[in-house]
Amino acid sequence: MTHHAPPRPPVAGADAGRQVAQLREALRLVERIAGRPARTGRDALLEEAAQVSEAYERALPVVQRRFDALATETAAWAAAGVEALLIAGAASPPRAAAMRLAADLDRALTDLAVLIRR
Repeated sequence: MTHHAPPRPPVAGADAGRQVAQLREALRLVERIAGRPARTGRDALLEEAAQVSEAYERALPVVQRRFDALATETAAWAAAGVEALLIAGAASPPRAAAMRLAADLDRALTDLAVLIRR
């Protein structure tokens, strides 16, 4: 007798496009803290979210799981970084730290895009 793992139920609200859009919003916030203007407009964010959702639906399950893991990991450290910036920014905005976090978050978003569009 062989054992098969039950299919993974979809995580409530685990929409790849929404995950990317939320990370982009975090990036926009961090860029404001860093003193940089946001590079991406709302329409571009919506278009990117739609493209990511479409690519996610076409992706193999293993790619979807990897995307989910990377998106979850990125969201966790981005949230911690934003929280630290907001706490530290009570006196004056920590621009250098915000620029570093923005660069890391931008790189992670690029990695997610490359992963899902293969």
